[in-house]
Amino acid sequence: MLCLVAGACQAQDAPARPPNILFILADDLGWSDLGFTGSRFYDSPHLDAMAAAGLRFTSFYTSPNCTPTRASFLTGQYAPRTGIYTVGSPERGDPAARRMVPPQNRTSLPADCQTIASILKAQGYATGYLGKWQLGNEPAELPGNFGFDESIVTSEKHLGFECLPPQEVPAGTYLADFLTERAVDFIGRHKDRPFFLQVSHFAVHAPYEAKPDVVARFAKKAPSGGHRDAVYAAMIASVDDSVGRLVGRLAELRIESNTVVIFTSDNGGVGGYIDPENGGRRSGITDNAPLRGGKGMLYDGGVRVPFLVKWPGVTPAGSRTPQPCAHVDLLPTLCEIAGTRPPSKSPIDGVSFVPLLRNPGASLGRDAIFWHFPGYLEAYGRAGWRTTPAGAVRAGNFKLIEYFEDGRTELFNVVEDIGEKNNLVRSLPDKTSELQAKLAAWRKALDAPMPVAKPTPAGTAPAPATAASRP
Repeated sequence: MLCLVAGACQAQDAPARPPNILFILADDLGWSDLGFTGSRFYDSPHLDAMAAAGLRFTSFYTSPNCTPTRASFLTGQYAPRTGIYTVGSPERGDPAARRMVPPQNRTSLPADCQTIASILKAQGYATGYLGKWQLGNEPAELPGNFGFDESIVTSEKHLGFECLPPQEVPAGTYLADFLTERAVDFIGRHKDRPFFLQVSHFAVHAPYEAKPDVVARFAKKAPSGGHRDAVYAAMIASVDDSVGRLVGRLAELRIESNTVVIFTSDNGGVGGYIDPENGGRRSGITDNAPLRGGKGMLYDGGVRVPFLVKWPGVTPAGSRTPQPCAHVDLLPTLCEIAGTRPPSKSPIDGVSFVPLLRNPGASLGRDAIFWHFPGYLEAYGRAGWRTTPAGAVRAGNFKLIEYFEDGRTELFNVVEDIGEKNNLVRSLPDKTSELQAKLAAWRKALDAPMPVAKPTPAGTAPAPATAASRP
């Protein structure tokens, strides 16, 4: 009897197993590209169900393109700390039209950086990475060197893709399906211990390729707003099917109640670009309306993305939070979920949003969210830019964008003016000065490198700002 009592006491005193974490990342999926965010052309029943069962963040922010966002998700650090500002070279577009020389850009994580995977691995989690990496392909740059026990990095193709390490892939396999199968396998093998699995889809990134039977389904639908492309819609459907299969597998294994599922995108959708050479029409494969602009821009269409969290028993079903959060917040949040804190080895720029998971109306008490993009991104299919070197800050309801070539600023109340149509610089000079000073102080604190003006050849005047230099 005494043994039974002692055993019961030990069972009661045993610490609860920390939750599993499944992080699903889409590529180039826009803020309004899903059913629960308003699309009437694209179908996303599994993600809609996840939104109905969990918490939707309506103001979640990333970098304007892929690589810096991925680095921030993993490290909890803004781009000036990692040195990763863009994909490849920051000197994009027409060299003659660039008025500044960007700073150097890293294309892989610093070798000594801590990641959420390395932190969770030290806590006893099994860690896995599947899909697009885009943080270096050299052996020392791959996920295994940054805390992931298992990884399969896939090339940027939806069909005929390659894998590191090499995998047997049947001909005609669609990448989203391949990643889902490998994720199902990982979950099944690690169901009896805490795991952290990141599934990084390449969809819905170009090249735009999808399964023919799914394309045919959408080809019969009438366009709605700026959503019209059947192939793109089919790619979204494949990502949505992946989410459905993974959540379903958690339920089959009876571990859904102890698994936090997070879904988001790495940047805004490819669309919503105003084309002055085509009568001011909006161009792109999709449209981020009511947000302005798209991928590669510091307007919200480029940096505000869908973000869902489902944590059974914690996140209120069908809830929303308008509190601004960002990619740098993921690491401290997952640390708190796992019952640990980020080590003091490196500074962390984000804050944990666990309070919002429990109470969507809570306040995080954060001062602001910042961007630093000191390079160039060319426009799609025409002359000009998506962005020239620029920085931005969102504090409260206001967002300020500062362009480094000519010092122009734009100020928007992104709560009252979600489309960023009304530039308030002249009507709110004090708020403009306040946010400009806040942005400058942040850059100084992080020692953010700035682009420098191109040398002016002797006997010539500096080139004036042109339409091509304006995003």
